[in-house]
Amino acid sequence: MLMLTASMTFLFSACNQQPGIKGTALSAADSVLNAKINEYVSVKLTTDLAKLTAKEKQMIPILIEIAGIIDGLYWEQTIGDKIAFLDTIQDSLMRQFASINYGPWERLNGNKPFIPGFGEKPAGAMFYPADMTKEEFEKWDNKYKTSQYTLIRRNDDKSLKAVWYHEVYHAKIVRAAELLRKAATLAEDAGLKKYLELRAQAFLTDDYFASDMAWMEMKNNTIDFVIGPIENYEDELFGYKTAYEGAVLVKDLEWSKKLAKFASFLPELQQNLPVDPKYKKEKPGTDSDLNAYDVVFVSGQSNKVSKTIAINLPNDEKVQMAKGSRRLQLKNAMRAKFDHILLPIANVLIDSAQRSNIRFDAFFSNVMFHEVAHGLGIKNTITGKGNVRAALKEKYSSFEEAKADILGLFMTVKLIEKGEVTGITAEDCFVTYMAGLIRSVRFGAASAHGKANMMCFNFFADHGAFERGASGAYTVNFDKTREAMNKWSAMVLKFEGDGDYAGASSYLESNGKIREPLQSDLERLKTANIPLDIVYEQGVSVLGL
Repeated sequence: MLMLTASMTFLFSACNQQPGIKGTALSAADSVLNAKINEYVSVKLTTDLAKLTAKEKQMIPILIEIAGIIDGLYWEQTIGDKIAFLDTIQDSLMRQFASINYGPWERLNGNKPFIPGFGEKPAGAMFYPADMTKEEFEKWDNKYKTSQYTLIRRNDDKSLKAVWYHEVYHAKIVRAAELLRKAATLAEDAGLKKYLELRAQAFLTDDYFASDMAWMEMKNNTIDFVIGPIENYEDELFGYKTAYEGAVLVKDLEWSKKLAKFASFLPELQQNLPVDPKYKKEKPGTDSDLNAYDVVFVSGQSNKVSKTIAINLPNDEKVQMAKGSRRLQLKNAMRAKFDHILLPIANVLIDSAQRSNIRFDAFFSNVMFHEVAHGLGIKNTITGKGNVRAALKEKYSSFEEAKADILGLFMTVKLIEKGEVTGITAEDCFVTYMAGLIRSVRFGAASAHGKANMMCFNFFADHGAFERGASGAYTVNFDKTREAMNKWSAMVLKFEGDGDYAGASSYLESNGKIREPLQSDLERLKTANIPLDIVYEQGVSVLGL
């Protein structure tokens, strides 16, 4: 992998200038690629460096270098060696689009291959042998096969074996651990120092529990660093394996202070969920942090399209039960998506009488409580099928995102009614949520978030929560939206609590699709040149370090 020094601008973000080529004569094929690249708007990742200490400014380039190593590991998990892959592509536009997509498959277009010679994207990415069947895996007796941190490979005799990430990626993991320890020497906050040291050890052992607990215990740090193999979205075969990602964050102290009180409402909100008591019998942790950040650098899973605008971690159920989770709102990324994507969508597809209800604070609240809502509901099935993640297998991510999406709206409305969220109305949240669904539905069927939002959109449509007028603009029916919100919340919680893999699979198959006339509406957005997503111009030179 190409190693970049901390003094260089990071190039893995795919676009360090405005995407695409404008005003240039192109071949027909390049014109298509150029149009696709121009569906992404470039955004600079910056923050107010004046609020950082001298040592924090020294630490950030080291964290960026670690994130660069992690980016290379994500490439290995998706397609193989990044440089070797990109060097096979002669066309500069195709190479740029491949960088945006981390491979030859268009992630926001059903993972369709756009480079000749590549077929369908492997459901198991590079986590499993290409010739391995589900039946072979399920019959294989190995206690580490479902670990989040093992790759499945073949022995010389073609039998399967499980190999730890830290063994497969040894040299890069050792270097990342060294840099984590170097960054720890600059940490002035004791909690951050402990986390970085334990995370270094976790990289070398693939045992992340202690470092996750330490991350939860950080309270006063200005710099934050999300790093490691974390989310399982890339594994669409079983949903077991986690992909590497990194995010360097700077806390927005003013906004974080506003949000600090909300974690204490979780037990009350859990009890108010509109579902049978047996599906809300667990008590969510209240030692949860809710903070706002400027994201100044992302890599790997976090940097692929569609871009992350909020983080809810850790995913380990044991840590969640003991400590809750931390919800990190990426305010600058969220603002970019609101300004460049959500508002333009609303101007095309939301009835003019309700456009004043599209509010950034409503968008922020809906997204924020989406992340908080991951901690609600139930983590372990009530049917003896183990935890929900294991019971729903590869369908888990779509239903967990659907749960967080609808319960996030439910929480926002409840807190508005209690007078705890001010400055916006439930109606603002309903209309902004509607526009937000359309924004996320554009991510397509290849994304867990896209599938979740398609299920949500279709459920609301089937329950008359909105009407599409003759002009093609949508009007939200507030009473029916509230009713649909409660019904959909109950349905998703029941799928998870029952661990109903068959029912969840059937429902997703029937309702996780874009129907007409929404498909034609999405084409209108494309014609209006409204971006699909953002890409980042990022790195130490962009930050001015």
